[in-house]
Amino acid sequence: MDLPPLPDLPVRDVLPDVCAMLAGRGTTVLVAPPGTGKTTLVPLALAAGNGGRVVVAEPRRLATRAAASRMAELLGEPVGRTVGYSVRGERRVSAGTRVEVVTSGLLVRRLQGDPELAGVDVVLLDECHERHLDADLLLALLLDARAGLRPDLQVLATSATVAADRLAALLEDAPVLRATGATYPVEMHYLAPVRGERLETHVARAARGALSEVDGDVLVFLPGAAEIRRVSELLTGIGGVDVVPLHGRLPAAAQDAALRPGSRRRVVLSTAVAESSLTVPGVRAVVDAGLARVPRVDHRRGLSGLATVRVSAAVAEQRAGRAGREAPGHAYRCWPEHEHATLPRYPEPEIRAADLTRLALELACWGTPDGSGLAWWDTPPAGALTAGRTVLRALGALDEADRVTERGRRMAELGLHPRLARALLDGAAEIGPGAAAEVVALLDDDSLAPRADLAAAIRTLRAQRPVGWRREADRLARLVEGVPRRHDDPALVAGLAYPERLARRRAPGSSSYLMAGGTAVTAPADSGLAEAEWLAVAVADRDPGRAHGRIRLAAAADADLARKVAPGLLSTVDEVEWVDGDVVARQVERLGAIVLSEKPLRDPDPAAVADALRRGLRCDGLDLLPWGADAMSLRHRLGFLRAALGEPWPAVDDETLLAELDSWLGPELATAGRRADLERIDVAGALRRLLPWPEAARLDELAPERIGVPSGNRVRVDYSADPPVLAVRVQEVFGWTETPRLAGGRVPVLMHLLSPAQRPVAVTADLSSFWRSGWAQVRAELRGRYPKHSWPEDPMTVPAHRGTARRAPRGG
Repeated sequence: MDLPPLPDLPVRDVLPDVCAMLAGRGTTVLVAPPGTGKTTLVPLALAAGNGGRVVVAEPRRLATRAAASRMAELLGEPVGRTVGYSVRGERRVSAGTRVEVVTSGLLVRRLQGDPELAGVDVVLLDECHERHLDADLLLALLLDARAGLRPDLQVLATSATVAADRLAALLEDAPVLRATGATYPVEMHYLAPVRGERLETHVARAARGALSEVDGDVLVFLPGAAEIRRVSELLTGIGGVDVVPLHGRLPAAAQDAALRPGSRRRVVLSTAVAESSLTVPGVRAVVDAGLARVPRVDHRRGLSGLATVRVSAAVAEQRAGRAGREAPGHAYRCWPEHEHATLPRYPEPEIRAADLTRLALELACWGTPDGSGLAWWDTPPAGALTAGRTVLRALGALDEADRVTERGRRMAELGLHPRLARALLDGAAEIGPGAAAEVVALLDDDSLAPRADLAAAIRTLRAQRPVGWRREADRLARLVEGVPRRHDDPALVAGLAYPERLARRRAPGSSSYLMAGGTAVTAPADSGLAEAEWLAVAVADRDPGRAHGRIRLAAAADADLARKVAPGLLSTVDEVEWVDGDVVARQVERLGAIVLSEKPLRDPDPAAVADALRRGLRCDGLDLLPWGADAMSLRHRLGFLRAALGEPWPAVDDETLLAELDSWLGPELATAGRRADLERIDVAGALRRLLPWPEAARLDELAPERIGVPSGNRVRVDYSADPPVLAVRVQEVFGWTETPRLAGGRVPVLMHLLSPAQRPVAVTADLSSFWRSGWAQVRAELRGRYPKHSWPEDPMTVPAHRGTARRAPRGG
């Protein structure tokens, strides 16, 4: 293949080194910033240097088509001759094609069908720094194929950032070549939002400012198609300026128009597709919203989709650099300057946070369901991969040993997410290929639905027949078999794709629904779904910090449809639970977390009742039991001995008693049937099961319930206090010289000495010292208040008594 004169782009200087190094080493990493020509010039140079085909893997369909068009233009040929491309649903190649540009996901599928990649000499992995999930998987599979089947396969990885060390190590310690871009200076401006200003208003204000301050076109980066639409509306009417959208969901003609210079000044509103591999000509200013939309999954709540996040510093730098491709430019960042230092350094790889169900299916098709044995840039998180395999087993794509089934291979061949593949296959059998394919094409691009009503969105699309949706629906319909049916139910297809998102209204008149997966979601007020008892939810998300999700796209359903599309979630079980303070026994039919029907259970399993009572005690506390005086006294005595002596005396605090219910309350729970039975339990008797023998024989000695005092009375010890308290009238302990001690003499009781009216007059733990130093003042007070009683000067030498005694002849 002969090359025509190539544009004078920075990568030209390293093309001979790239070709030579790759031919000699087999793997190479090329680091070159955007605009240096790596995407277009390098594949042509590689094709000129060998006789086989060069396959270029791009992370996006838009970049795939644009790269092929630019290379064909350099050769002076139409696309499909020497340079062609393949994306899902469209292929433009010929027998003479030497360079084929494909999406990463498509090349994964091709590699699954032909692990040797027959006829391919070189695979170029473009824009590896973007860390898309398909690109990471493709890299791992290519390295595995190269290690076993195709050691001669040459692999070149390109990146726009300098973080290439890990990539080079993966590629068998590949050499790293660098091409330095000759860019023009870009002046930075930081525009903080006004308080309360919406994102779209802020960005539109920045774009208007850029138009007034800078000559040339303005490239605006926004997170998604919805924001592009709203900003476009705000910019409509600016004289002499065309507002042009650019994102991956646009028809090919509209994408091509955005990548061509216009006859007037333009504001190009783009998603992340224009960050690196695409060149938008004429741009002199960049307005960056500072946000990107990335895949995220919430396994616990069963929600997955796209989340809006702050861009990384590396991405912000790439975006700003687009203003300096052709001349000095300006970059307007829609955030305060002091926040720039808080941006993450690089974007988070998709593999760390995205739904890995599709990845799990591809790994199973490759023969390694857990991904072991493959060389990964980042190893797939085990939890997310396990969750993906669980979904695949439910869809019939994997067997119980996680081996791919024939159905699973068929699903993978469709090139859809496995959920959508299942919906297409099974939906076609129910409502016909055409109708099922229309719904799946919409679910695969939910931006086509401006409101939440899925059925209404399908009706609108059928009336308007947008080219991209119509082409994709027709393609999908050709891939499956079925008989056209009159019955057309978008809810059925959505339910097949997301059975755990089938949802039922939580209360009459409420806009809140409970999904079968257990998550509560709310329908928008203007969704048109307000009257539906059941919904088949296709898209739902959740704002950070909120427990409930929000429905983005759904169709009205009913219980019969839910049972039909989600038989694996149906269960009928006997449930014995603790509900609102009592045992409730019932037979319940459920669809996942949704209760379909219930009826009382007459003869519940006693063991299940005991379990419910245990849960009730742990939920509502030990106060459900009848703690009489004897039980409380025993518990406090045991607690005292545990604190004073330790093992083997048992702990009797709430936490321990609740954790060890069976060790002391088990027999009572086994015979109880409801809460009322708890109120008849002999708690003191149950606690005695905790007594440690033979040490328990000394219980009354170590912690006596009552202590005899000199008056002959036996006074109860209060063990609820620390230390234990002996409250006794002072006359009853006349003659005592030492304070009583407990726990084998280790702990003195705290004496609360009372007046004849049972009011405390003194507190002491040292009775002998009190008689000597504190009694005189107490005696004086008592003599004045209780003159009929005898209050001796030396109480250690007089007999104790209970009631009034004759006044002593001296000192009385």
